[in-house]
Amino acid sequence: MDLAPSALMGPLLMLLGYVGLGFIAAQRLKIDPRPIATLLVYLIAPLTIFRALMNGGPTAEYLVLTFAMFLLVSGMALAVRWGATQHRFGPQEGALLAFSSGTGNTGYFGLPVALILLPPEGVTLYLFCMLGINLYEFTVGFYLSARGHFSVRQSLAKIARLPLIYAFFLALLLNALNATLPESLMSSLAVFPATYTLLGMMIIGMTLSQVTLAAWDTRFVATCVGLRYLLWPLVMLGAVLVLQQFTPLAPELAMALLLFGVVPMASNVVVVAMELGIQPQKGALAVLTTTLLAPLLIPLYLGLMLRLTGLG
Repeated sequence: MDLAPSALMGPLLMLLGYVGLGFIAAQRLKIDPRPIATLLVYLIAPLTIFRALMNGGPTAEYLVLTFAMFLLVSGMALAVRWGATQHRFGPQEGALLAFSSGTGNTGYFGLPVALILLPPEGVTLYLFCMLGINLYEFTVGFYLSARGHFSVRQSLAKIARLPLIYAFFLALLLNALNATLPESLMSSLAVFPATYTLLGMMIIGMTLSQVTLAAWDTRFVATCVGLRYLLWPLVMLGAVLVLQQFTPLAPELAMALLLFGVVPMASNVVVVAMELGIQPQKGALAVLTTTLLAPLLIPLYLGLMLRLTGLG
């Protein structure tokens, strides 16, 4: 298994290239990133998840992984919100930190790395775990973010309008009924995953184009790095070690779980912050910082974690 930084340079350079495109587009073409954030939240993300579920043929075992991951990351985010950020940061910064603590760049960055490190069965397991994180982002995570700026009632109303939730359960219903969509329709949906990645990373560059030195918050960025590269590795390592004690854990699933623990911050942090108007510039700087650290830390972390779990 190649864990050298060179193995991760391809995905990293691709993502940074998209960030650069977004920066240039905002600088030269004066593009406003806010409508793009709305497009991602209300159209592109739901259709991307819907297509993934319709193609994946979810089984009961796969869905257990999805909902287990959803519960785990939701618990992490709630613990961070109520135990670590509530009295140490302002409402908006605390909400953004809580949202980011329950997610990571599992799709734009993690999936290309998973394709390098995992066999096909491992990639499938990775995808269904990733769906749990996506579901968190647009339910519990979105609520926590909205509470940094809106009342409880307003926050719940915003969640109720999110189409990703309905797309998720519609796909489950269609699969339960053994319904198949026309091939022409499925082919037309194939453009959305790539669009999701491209626009999701470009919006970071667009936001960075508006950043001033005043937006840099050392304490905020340091906390984001700590949550991403201290809390997450420990939680996922602990999860694998506990599961190994109670059940035969497939090496592919163990590797997928460990990979979730080392990816950088989710670019959806910026997307949701932009949509809700809660410190998107600070979020963009933190996402960029953790992404630049990724090729150095992922080989180090994964190598150590594999040895500790007996997989290395």
